[in-house]
Amino acid sequence: MRIVDLINKKKIGQALTREEIDFFVQGYVKGEIPDYQISALYMAIYFQGMNDEEIAHLTMAYVNSGEVIDLSGITGVKVDKHSTGGVGDKISLIVIPLVASLGIPVAKMSGRGLGHTGGTIDKLESIQGFKTDLSTEDFIKNVNEYGMSIVGQTANLTPADKLTYALRDVTGTVDSIPLIASSIMSKKIASGADAIVLDVKVGSGAFMKSLEEATKLAECMVQIGKSLNKKTIAVISDMNQPLGHEVGNANEIKEVISVLKGKGAEDETTVALTIATYMAIASGKYQDFDSTYAKLEEVISSGQAIAKFKELISIQGGDPQIVDEPTKLPQAKFQIEILSEKSGYISEMDAEKIGLVAMVLGAGRKKKEDLIDHAAGVTLLKKVGDYVKVDEPLCILQTNHANLKNVEIDLLKAYTFQDHKPKQMKYIYKVIE
Repeated sequence: MRIVDLINKKKIGQALTREEIDFFVQGYVKGEIPDYQISALYMAIYFQGMNDEEIAHLTMAYVNSGEVIDLSGITGVKVDKHSTGGVGDKISLIVIPLVASLGIPVAKMSGRGLGHTGGTIDKLESIQGFKTDLSTEDFIKNVNEYGMSIVGQTANLTPADKLTYALRDVTGTVDSIPLIASSIMSKKIASGADAIVLDVKVGSGAFMKSLEEATKLAECMVQIGKSLNKKTIAVISDMNQPLGHEVGNANEIKEVISVLKGKGAEDETTVALTIATYMAIASGKYQDFDSTYAKLEEVISSGQAIAKFKELISIQGGDPQIVDEPTKLPQAKFQIEILSEKSGYISEMDAEKIGLVAMVLGAGRKKKEDLIDHAAGVTLLKKVGDYVKVDEPLCILQTNHANLKNVEIDLLKAYTFQDHKPKQMKYIYKVIE
């Protein structure tokens, strides 16, 4: 078997077999196939696509390229959740204590942020002492004893995906639905999940800018789950503006606390409750959406959810006092108000621009090696539908950098105004099971 033959085969739109897919994935991981040939093959896939069977085979080839986490030591159905990435997206940290409060085990592996999207592990590390590098034994022990645990992804998980993603990033093949879907699903399957709920973001701050693209990706990932006998549900949610009012690591932990105390913004509370409801349904323990959603609302209003979050912090070595005293989280030297230059109703917010501003302030990374400033971020005082007067504060920047003139200009460009109040935004577009 030769890689050039597979390139030519895919170039004319023919399907690759399981054996052929295993051959090029294993050959690339072992260093037997060079970057330029995998780049050529992935460009052919970009233009010709893959059928459902090929995508499932590619997913499993990624899974089998490294370690597969064995969670059989955890009692019950393990439901995992994945977001395709957004700005101000702290949903994972809200749903873990919510779902665990229902007696459903949550064994969560999460990653770090890159570019304009934030990473769950970075957010947790803004809590003093919080450990995200638990051993597999301690991870499983926490889930069995407390119903939840969260760790960073191990270096040995899906190495083929890591290698090929880095290559796709510099060869213009990131936005291929078969390659995105197999990348995401391989990590979830290798993480040991029995069932998966996918939060597929759509809009200005998401990788999928249109509902059509997001739907194709969601359907593709659900089909992969189905073909591998994994219960998979995809929820398509809005990312045309940041979720909630906080962007940045310590900022978002503060907002997680607000949501779990029943004081969160409507958009992120709705999305979090919807994702948590489908996680409960995917576990098989609950069946009806409305009654499960109402049950989770009770978990918040009773104080059970915030108590569970406090417990999560404690069992992983963090300081639970931050729940009652959020000022114990990292604080930035400078708090800079950005004043509106226009009056009117905010009709649009470019979430990606706001995410990039947060990155420049220190809340994110341009490169994997960059250090995070956990105190940096943006607090949004006004969002889509709000009326703003000239010189009224739109947001507050938290930073340890002094010179921010260009940042302020970039941030003001993220807002669009109009004379009349816009329609109420949708938070959830559709659900694919």
